[in-house]
Amino acid sequence: MPDYSRIFIDGRWVAPDATTSAEVVNPATEEVIAHVPMGSSRDVDRAVAAARSAADGWARTPAKERAAALGRVAAGLQQRAEELAVLATDDVGTPIGLSRLAHAGLPLNNFAFAAQAVADSADAFEGIGNSRVVREPYGVVGAIAPWNYPMHQSTAKVAPALAAGNTVVLKPSEVAPLTIWALTEIIEAAGLPPGVFNLVSGDGPVVGQAIAAHPQVDLVSFTGSTAAGIKVSQAAAPTIKKVSLELGGKSPAIVLPGTDLSTTLSQVLQAAFVNSGQTCFALTRLLVHADEIDEAEELLAAEVAAMRLGDPREESTQYGPLASKAQRDRVTGYMRSAIDAGHRLLVGGPQRPAGPERGFYVQPTVFTRVPAQARITREEIFGPVLVVQIYRTFDEAVLLANDTSFGLAAGVWAPEQETALAVGRRVRAGQVQINGGGFNPNAPFGGYKQSGNGRENGRYGLEEFQEIKSFQL
Repeated sequence: MPDYSRIFIDGRWVAPDATTSAEVVNPATEEVIAHVPMGSSRDVDRAVAAARSAADGWARTPAKERAAALGRVAAGLQQRAEELAVLATDDVGTPIGLSRLAHAGLPLNNFAFAAQAVADSADAFEGIGNSRVVREPYGVVGAIAPWNYPMHQSTAKVAPALAAGNTVVLKPSEVAPLTIWALTEIIEAAGLPPGVFNLVSGDGPVVGQAIAAHPQVDLVSFTGSTAAGIKVSQAAAPTIKKVSLELGGKSPAIVLPGTDLSTTLSQVLQAAFVNSGQTCFALTRLLVHADEIDEAEELLAAEVAAMRLGDPREESTQYGPLASKAQRDRVTGYMRSAIDAGHRLLVGGPQRPAGPERGFYVQPTVFTRVPAQARITREEIFGPVLVVQIYRTFDEAVLLANDTSFGLAAGVWAPEQETALAVGRRVRAGQVQINGGGFNPNAPFGGYKQSGNGRENGRYGLEEFQEIKSFQL
């Protein structure tokens, strides 16, 4: 097991300046499984100084050598994939099957893709008239990652940032940080120069704030709530550094008349409740035509009632616990508020589900025929709560879909793909799932409106960490 009492600065595991720590709790058993340091601003200063010292040398390292180093990280992730999946399941509560895909598989892809992309683009430039346009690293990147997909969201920042020639200071969430210690061990074993990658744990108000405000950090990449993203932007503003934000969502699933409702609603529920609803791009608003609402409600109630909650280490478990007691209380609070407001509960609710006697479990829940201005329609709940809305025309469906301050994702189901695409073009969201199309980890990912700015993943994610310079010849 890693030594969780230390942080990683300048190529070494060192004692943090701070003496306090945070408990890491297994959400399925409610047992404390580790303690991690709650770092200080002085820890951030040390890490940024190390990253700044290493920045010029890493930027000058040939792209092929950087690619080879990232390839070694990818190989280490592959070697420890099952260990990482189990660790994430114990840390986040994600069912083991999804952990293998999202917590182990996607990070591997992030490093492998970044390695290949930078190798392919080595010394590339674009000619525009008498100009030569090149891409260069920003310098020091501050990466602040969330707790719901800690490995994927961390590596979606770290891998392209390193590939582009930046050095990195990473702050994982203190709620579910354990896989990040394993990632750091893998990066250490890959032999990156000291200071190129640094790990400082802690909370947002202290460590996150210090990273965002630090005058020697050139770019901040943050994933989390919209409220926290605003604070990151405010902290970064005095130094005019670039800020890339991947924030919240309240994403619509538009089901057009004539689809196979049984298949479609099964896909919608999967998209709504993935990782127990703790997914920023979850499709948590279902828009159903008035003529099909009765059939839709019958199908939804039956499928949700049959969902298998249980031990996330068990292969048959579909839905595990929420990641923390605070998150469970937040989600059930929304449910109670919706019931008190008179909204129609179709299935589920705030009572503890049958089954496990311990753990932060909540029932997958559907509220139906909910008005557009309801709190549960407008606010991100971040749990397995689906809100059903009724529309009567295509134009009304689009209007309802866009009636939100968010714009991270959406889904459209229609009998003909071209119809779904036409409606999807009218939805203001960064990615739109068409007739259940699968997640592509190398396609650009990011949001409109208060869901953030910038893009992650694939080539677009690499370019996010590159400055643009033009030479006039």
